[in-house]
Amino acid sequence: MSVDTYLDIQKLQKMNVAQLKVKYLEVFGEQARSGHKDFLRKKIAWRIQALAEGGLSDRARRFALEIANDADLRMRAPKTTSAGGNGQPGPTVIAKANDACQHHVPLPGIYLVRDFRGKTHTVKVLDQGFEYEDRRYRSLSGVAHEITGTNWNGYLFFGLGGKQKTKEAENDEQS
Repeated sequence: MSVDTYLDIQKLQKMNVAQLKVKYLEVFGEQARSGHKDFLRKKIAWRIQALAEGGLSDRARRFALEIANDADLRMRAPKTTSAGGNGQPGPTVIAKANDACQHHVPLPGIYLVRDFRGKTHTVKVLDQGFEYEDRRYRSLSGVAHEITGTNWNGYLFFGLGGKQKTKEAENDEQS
């Protein structure tokens, strides 16, 4: 990030809501619909950085559109009341997420690397499953079992689960 961009973003911290709304109009070309100071700061900071350094890549934009097209999402609660007229909101539709958009599943073609007991292990993510030492596995847990000889959650073993390693797991690595 350039120094000028950084300084522009830092100036947002000292602005009040009215000033942020003026800045929002300047960078987005439309009136802000929110009066939440932190939201406006973050959104304006993102826009300033995107204008200075470029926004999303075409690949990321296509992927986001693909996910959005597969999802049945509601951005706001319905404003209408139920047909009974009792003043209560109508029923909300809940849709299941598409299996392909699970955030913890790496994209095909990515290599996962893990050092375990002095050896580096590399796994390739496939469209259907994983490849480790020229063998295919249906799950990362299967690969982790092959490497360790014990049952592991494969996503946690390769650091994809978002949880910290346990003391026991760190001790296993060092031995």
